[in-house]
Amino acid sequence: MKIYFEAEKFLKHPEGNLQSKIFNDKSLKSNPKHIYALVYSTLQYKEYINQIITKSKINRQIKISDELLALLVHDLLFSSRGRIESGKHHIKDSFLKNKTRLQAELIKLKLKYKVKSVDQLPTIQQEDETPVRWFRINTIKIDPERFFKKHKLNLQPVNRFQDLTKPGLIYQDEHIPNLYGVHPKEKITTSTEAYKLGEIIIQDRGSCFPAFILNYKEPHSKIIDACAAPGNKTSHAATFVDEVVYAVERDSKRAAILKTMSEKATGKSRKKLIQVLNQDFTTIKPEDYEDVTGLIVDPSCSGSGIFGRAMDEETKNSDRLEKLASFQFSIMKHALSFNGARKVVYSTCSIHAEENERVVIDLLSDEEVKKQGWTLANRDLVLPNWERRGLEVEFEKISRDPNVIKELAGGCVRTLPKEDGGIGFFAACFVRE
Repeated sequence: MKIYFEAEKFLKHPEGNLQSKIFNDKSLKSNPKHIYALVYSTLQYKEYINQIITKSKINRQIKISDELLALLVHDLLFSSRGRIESGKHHIKDSFLKNKTRLQAELIKLKLKYKVKSVDQLPTIQQEDETPVRWFRINTIKIDPERFFKKHKLNLQPVNRFQDLTKPGLIYQDEHIPNLYGVHPKEKITTSTEAYKLGEIIIQDRGSCFPAFILNYKEPHSKIIDACAAPGNKTSHAATFVDEVVYAVERDSKRAAILKTMSEKATGKSRKKLIQVLNQDFTTIKPEDYEDVTGLIVDPSCSGSGIFGRAMDEETKNSDRLEKLASFQFSIMKHALSFNGARKVVYSTCSIHAEENERVVIDLLSDEEVKKQGWTLANRDLVLPNWERRGLEVEFEKISRDPNVIKELAGGCVRTLPKEDGGIGFFAACFVRE
C-alpha cells in the first residue's frame, strides 16, 4: 500500500510539471517511475473512476481520501494488472470487499460508452503540450536580422522562456545561436510562410544540442549524420559545415522525407551541401570517408522524453530497453571506428540511464574504443553554461574519484521534459586528438 500513500499527495496537487515533481522528490521510498505511471494513468481515467465511485457508493463504505480511493479503483479496474499492489493492509481488505460491486459498475460503464475494454475509453491527456514552440532561423537561407524585417514579427522580447506566458512574446535562446522560443499559441507553425520557404525550422531545443556541440569552437568541413531522418539535426549541422553533411537513413520512405526536408533547407544554390544516403549506417565502410571529422549519432530510442510517453515507458519492458541499448552501443561503436573522426556526439530523446549514461559507460569501457583514443569531452566543450549534466551516480560504476566522476558527467548534458522548455533529451560528446 505504500505506493498509494506516496502517490496520494501528487494526485491531490497534479498542477505544474507532474513528472519533475515526482522525480525530484527525495523523500519517496517507492520507485518514482511507478508512482508517476500510477498518478498519470489515474488522471487520464479520473472522469470514469469518479463515475464508478459515485454509482457504487463505495466512498460511503470506506473512510479514506478521494485521491487514495481513486488510486485503488484505478489499479483494480483500469490497470493492465487488474489488482491492488501486494501486501496486507486493513484499507486494502475493506476495499476488496466491494470488488464485485465495483466490477459491476465497470461493466455498466463500458456498455454506456459502447466499448469492450477500458483502453478504448477516450482519456484526458496530461502533459502532452509543449510549453514553448521553438524555431530556428535557417542561416543557410536568411540571417536573423533580415528574417525579422522581412516577416514583420512584432514580438516583445523576454529574458527567460518561462516568461512566455502569452502570444506576442519571444525569447532568444542563450545557449543555441539563432534559436527562438514563442508561446505555443503563437502563429508560427508548419503553415507559416517562413517555414514553407525553409527560412525557419521548427525544432525542439534539446534537438538543437547535437549539431551545436559537434561544431562548437571547431566547425567541421565534412560530417556524417548517422540516423538523419526526418532531417532537423541534419539541416542544423549544415549551417556549420563548409562542404557536406552526409545524411544517412536506411528506411527508404524516411529517406525520401529526409531528402525533401534537406532540399527545402538548402535551396538550389547549395543543394550539394546535404547528400542523402539511403543505407544502413553500420554497412558504411569508414575507409570510404577518411575525410569525415565529425559524426552525429541519434539512434532509435524509447522516446521516453517526449510528452505523453513517460507513462507508457513506466510500464516499460526491460528487455526492450536492453535491446535498444545494445543497438545504440553497436551503432556508436561503428561511428567511433571512423579513422578521421575527432569528435562524435551521441544523443537520444530518452530520460532513461539505460540508453544514456550506461551506453556511454559501456563505450568508455570497451577495449577497442580505448585503443582508438576516445574519451568524453570536458564540460567546456559541451554547452558549458548548461546546468543539467549527466547523472553522476551512474559514473560511480567506473570510478570512485569524485573529481573524475564529475568530469565524466560534465561531458554529458540532459534536459527534463517541460521543465527545460521542451522534451527530455540527452547528449554526450566523445573526442580524441
